[in-house]
Amino acid sequence: MSSPVILKTRGSSETILLRAREVIDVEARTLDLLAASLGDAFVRACKLLYSAPGRIVVAGVGKSGHIGRKIAATLSATGSPAIYVHPGEAAHGDLGMVIPGDIVLALSNSGNTPELRAIFDHARVLDIPIVGMTSAAGSLVDRRADICLLLPEAQEACPVNIAPTASTAQQLALGDAIAMVLMDMRGFGREEIKSLHPGGAIGLRLASVSELMHGKDKLPLVRPDLRMDSVISTMTGMGFGIAGVVDRAGRLLGIITDGDLRRHFSVLGEVTAQQVMTQNPRVLRAGMAAQDALRMLNDAQVTCAFVIADDEPSCAVVGSEYRLHPPVGIVHVHDFLRLGLS
Repeated sequence: MSSPVILKTRGSSETILLRAREVIDVEARTLDLLAASLGDAFVRACKLLYSAPGRIVVAGVGKSGHIGRKIAATLSATGSPAIYVHPGEAAHGDLGMVIPGDIVLALSNSGNTPELRAIFDHARVLDIPIVGMTSAAGSLVDRRADICLLLPEAQEACPVNIAPTASTAQQLALGDAIAMVLMDMRGFGREEIKSLHPGGAIGLRLASVSELMHGKDKLPLVRPDLRMDSVISTMTGMGFGIAGVVDRAGRLLGIITDGDLRRHFSVLGEVTAQQVMTQNPRVLRAGMAAQDALRMLNDAQVTCAFVIADDEPSCAVVGSEYRLHPPVGIVHVHDFLRLGLS
């Protein structure tokens, strides 16, 4: 068996980085032009797409087709049902996927992709509106669309100005802009996104604290008058490294951590839990998203926190004493890491 051929990268490290940054700069500048070009046509297109009783049918060929697939996926994931239909396959039976109530979103940088004609003709027969996305005024897409989003003329990052780079960056960014506007118009928020992403990294980040926390039977709780030798036994026995100090009603008065033990080390044999505890402890809500809860723990540089119910006020002052509501659970940073969040 012959040895594999190893292709050597041409140019110095500095030249490679310079070219890469040049490409990114070209695309960044063309996106600035795109943002500045948005106007009434974009507003009307978003309102039309929002009003669709059916789906948004995205169509495009070549690189525009790849971008179209991503736009359709983003729309569907953010509350606007969408499908991608390949224009070439459409002319061979897939036109049946486009039905009354749908709206077509057609992508073509040149605007003259002949494969789009079959979809355009079918849309007209069914009285389906068409939104076009092209950089060519007066082109097939511009003429056949009810609303056309004209992209600013883009100089591709390709040295011979052929390979789609800046132009596809515009299409992708404009598709994202449409999806996010429609998401806002629909009031599509965290809970709705969570319902569409039960698995994967997004599902993990949007999982609630209540799904991760240890329940009431695992809570390391002690009374205020408990001697510290017994408190330390609870802290080590429950495995969280902290103890919550609660009153007779089960309300959290404070917490005791390893730091509190170190600060009171010389008098631990003489004091009670209430004398050692830190008041006004940081707590999490049961309905918080896991990613927000983990960020809160990291920002506070703590590894563990008690959880209170969502329907409880975060705190209340009774007389001159600070009172938190009863904890319903506890989470440790390892609970997040175990699920792949970091």
